Amino acid sequence: MIEIGIFNGGSLKMWKDYFGSMATIVGVDINPGCKKYEEPGIEVVIGDQADPKFLQELSKQYPKFAVVIDDGGHRMEQQITTLEGLYAPLRDDGVYLCEDTHTSYMPAFGGGHLKTGTFIEYSKKLIDQLNAFHVEESPSLSKNYFTQATDSIHFYDSVVVIEKKSRIQPNQVVYGNQADFTYVAPSLSGKSP
Repeated sequence: MIEIGIFNGGSLKMWKDYFGSMATIVGVDINPGCKKYEEPGIEVVIGDQADPKFLQELSKQYPKFAVVIDDGGHRMEQQITTLEGLYAPLRDDGVYLCEDTHTSYMPAFGGGHLKTGTFIEYSKKLIDQLNAFHVEESPSLSKNYFTQATDSIHFYDSVVVIEKKSRIQPNQVVYGNQADFTYVAPSLSGKSP
């Protein structure tokens, strides 16, 4: 697993205890002083989570990791760049968590309610992307890697969780007799009553 943001190293030790001795826990921080938290089973990499090249090198050094936790700098560009840089290399059954997403509402972190460019507003668009298989006529939305590689998105207070799992275009299957949609909302049938 990779955790962005080490602070005092406590969570790295917690994850090591939780996942056990077979796991490799990788902590990432911009502060070189965090190297002191390395120990068997815990590796520390110094770098800037807002640097796409650094994230690319990190994913080459630690391929196919199962969990990413972004608890780093909490600025919008850091959170978005980290998701964009580490989601694709995450293994197929992996989980991506971004913590402290309440900063999307705080001007000190580049946030604000409904402000374009915040991690929350970015994540809201991912909901549409998750459902792009079902879009019939929209030039602005078509299926992409995220659509095909994502099983679910969960929004919690101050946390966004994305579960990765390969998907294919779902098939609509109807059982039973032909339904009469006359009494069902036109939006379900696509026909006027």
